[in-house]
Amino acid sequence: MCGILGQINFSGDPVNPEGLRAMSATMINRGPDGTGLYVQGRLGFGHRRLKVIDLSDASQQPMMDSALGLGIVFNGAIYNYKELRKELEGKGYTFFSHGDTETILKAYHAWGEECIHRLNGMFAFAIWERDSERVILARDRLGIKPLYYTESPQQFRFASTLPALLAGGQIDTEIDPVALHHYLMFHAVVPAPHTLLKGIRKLEPGTMLVIEPTGSRRPHRYWNLSFDQREDEKSLDARSWEDRLYDVLRTAVRRRLIADVPVGVLLSGGLDSSLIVGLLATEGAQGLNTFSIGFETVAEERGDEFFYSDIIAKEFSTQHHKLPVDSAQVLPNLPGCIQAMSEPMVSHDAIGFYLLSQEVSKHVTVVQSGQGADEIFAGYYWYPPLLKSQYPVEDYRKEFFDRDQEEFCRTVHPRFHEQDHSHDFVERHFSQPGASSAIDKALRLDTTIMLVDDPVKRVDNMTMAWSLEARVPFLDHEVVELAARIPAEMKIAQGGKGILKDVARRVIPAEVIDRPKGYFPVPALKYLRGPYLEMVQDALVSKASQERGLFQQAYVDKLLHSPDDHLTPLRGSKLWQLGLLELWLQAHDI
Repeated sequence: MCGILGQINFSGDPVNPEGLRAMSATMINRGPDGTGLYVQGRLGFGHRRLKVIDLSDASQQPMMDSALGLGIVFNGAIYNYKELRKELEGKGYTFFSHGDTETILKAYHAWGEECIHRLNGMFAFAIWERDSERVILARDRLGIKPLYYTESPQQFRFASTLPALLAGGQIDTEIDPVALHHYLMFHAVVPAPHTLLKGIRKLEPGTMLVIEPTGSRRPHRYWNLSFDQREDEKSLDARSWEDRLYDVLRTAVRRRLIADVPVGVLLSGGLDSSLIVGLLATEGAQGLNTFSIGFETVAEERGDEFFYSDIIAKEFSTQHHKLPVDSAQVLPNLPGCIQAMSEPMVSHDAIGFYLLSQEVSKHVTVVQSGQGADEIFAGYYWYPPLLKSQYPVEDYRKEFFDRDQEEFCRTVHPRFHEQDHSHDFVERHFSQPGASSAIDKALRLDTTIMLVDDPVKRVDNMTMAWSLEARVPFLDHEVVELAARIPAEMKIAQGGKGILKDVARRVIPAEVIDRPKGYFPVPALKYLRGPYLEMVQDALVSKASQERGLFQQAYVDKLLHSPDDHLTPLRGSKLWQLGLLELWLQAHDI
C-alpha cells in the first residue's frame, strides 16, 4: 500500500520536481517507509512506500526496468503475483526484485494492455514507456485503490489523494454542481468521474486510461459486472451454490495473507468479519491478531459488540485486542479524521475506523476487513422490497435518497437548481444491460458505485491515515462475480445475506450468525449536542461559508434550530451532512 503521483506535460516543458515533492509531502502517511521521484523531460512520477511485500530496496519506486524500457509507480497489492512471476519466468523474463511491482511491469511487457485481466488484487498504477512516452493508468475492478487526476490541454497530473493534487496548485476549486447534487441526494456518494471540485476527477473503477504524448486520451473499461447466470449454472441447487461460494471465499482470504509482515483482522463481531477469521483458521492461520473497537452505550443504542467478537476470538484462539473508545475522544480527533478524507464522508464509521486504525497500526501493518458483504450479498433492508418492483428507479430512490428534489432546492443556492442529476444517474445505470430484475439493478449499482465511493473509500482513507493497509476479501473480483450470479432469492433469505449465512454455518458459531444486525453507532454525530453542535454551527455561519454561498440560510437555520428532527431515511443527520462538507472544504483551504 502506497501513494503514487505523476505529471505529464504536453507543451514540451520539463516537469518541475518541486511540484511533485509538494504533492508527495501530503501523502507521507500512505508511505512512511520510503519516497522517490523520477523526472525525465516532460514526464515526472513520484511514490510513497509502505513496505508490505519485498521489504528490500529492490522494490523501491518509481521502478525502472531499463532493459524493457518501462517504468511504474504502483499502489496496492497483487495477490497472484507469485503465480504470474513463475509464468513470466517460463517466458524467459528475469527478475531483480521479489515483489509484486516488478511483476506488473513484466506482465505489461509480455501481454500489453491485456495484462490487466491477469491481475488479482487491489491496484492503481501508472506505467510509462521510455521510448514512446506513452503513459497507461489503471484502477482495479472494484475501485479499492483511489486514483484522482486533473487535466488541461497543456498538462495531466494524477495522485492517490485529492489533497495531493491541491498541493500541486493550479486547480479549479469551484464546486461541481453534479457532485453536489449526488452528495446531498445520493447519500453522500459521488460517483466517478466526478468529485466535489470541478478541477479534479477520479478514474472510474475497472478502467484503463492510455495517454499519448500528443495529449490524446483513450479510456478503456476492461471490467463490467454481470448478473446474468451462465448456462452451466442455471440448474444448480442451493447446496451447489454454497459449495462454490465456500471455495471462492476460502481462496480470497488465503490470497490476502500474502505479505512479508504480519496480517491481522478487524473483528467487529458481525457475521462478515467473523467469517473471515473462521476461514483463515480453516486455511491454517494461527495466532491471528484480531481487533475490535467499541463506544459506550447511549440509551438503548449499544456502542460495542465485544460480546460477539469475544466468542470468535475464543473459538479460534486469536490474539484479541479490545479497544474501548470514550466518546470524549471523538471531538478532538474529528479534525484529523476530516483532514484524512480525500472527499467528505458523512458516515459515522469514518471516525470509528480512524480511531480503530490508530490503535491497530501499533500492532500490525496489514489487516483484513469485512467490507462489501452487505452490498454483494443483499444485506440491507432496501433490497427485499425491490424483488418484485415494477418501478425500480422510484422504489430505489424512495429507500436510499436523502432528500427529494424539492428539498434539495430548498437546501442549496438557486445556481445549483439545474436538474435532478442523481435520479438521472440511477436511471441511466439501471438501463444498462447485465441486470434484468429491479433487485439486481440495485445490487449492481450498490456494488459498483455506492460501495466504491462510501465504505471502500472510507476504509482506504482512514486506515492509510495511520499507515495501515486494509484488504477486503469479499471484494475479490471472483467473489463479486460469483455473488452477482447467485439467485437474488438466496441472497435476501434469512433477513439478508442468506446464502452467506449458510456458508458461515460450516465455519463459525450460530449465535454470531443469527444475532441482530449491528452497526457502528457514534451517537454524538447523529444527535448533535454541545461542542459538536457548536463546531457545525461555527462552520456554517463562518465567513468562509457565507462567502461560498452553497446553502440557503433559511434551511440552515431550520436545521440548527432542531437538528434531531431532520434525519435522512437512512437515519443520518442532515445538519451533520451540511456541516461536514463545509468543515472538509475549510480543512483543505478550499
